[in-house]
Amino acid sequence: MLRVAEEKLESRSVTKGKPESTILVGAKNVMSYVLACVTLFNKGASEVVIKARGRLISRAVDVAEITRHRFIPDLHVKTILIGTTAVQTDKGSDLNVSTIDITLAR
Repeated sequence: MLRVAEEKLESRSVTKGKPESTILVGAKNVMSYVLACVTLFNKGASEVVIKARGRLISRAVDVAEITRHRFIPDLHVKTILIGTTAVQTDKGSDLNVSTIDITLAR
């Protein structure tokens, strides 16, 4: 099991006094995350952050692109932040894992 040791991403401020809507991409299928993203926008969110790390980065990109092109065409990509997280394995060795944060906005 991996434990997060240190994160090297910039911190972002909360926009307009509302907590940001965040989707953490995991092992589910892509359409589950697309549905979550569309639901957040339909509930009034002005922007949604899609976060992933490691091998799931490509799935996060798929979620953003499917949401933009098939479901809500007026969305645009506001920011894309990439970074590295240092994690420690069970054996005690350090491992660098890539991360991505994609912010979609209306």
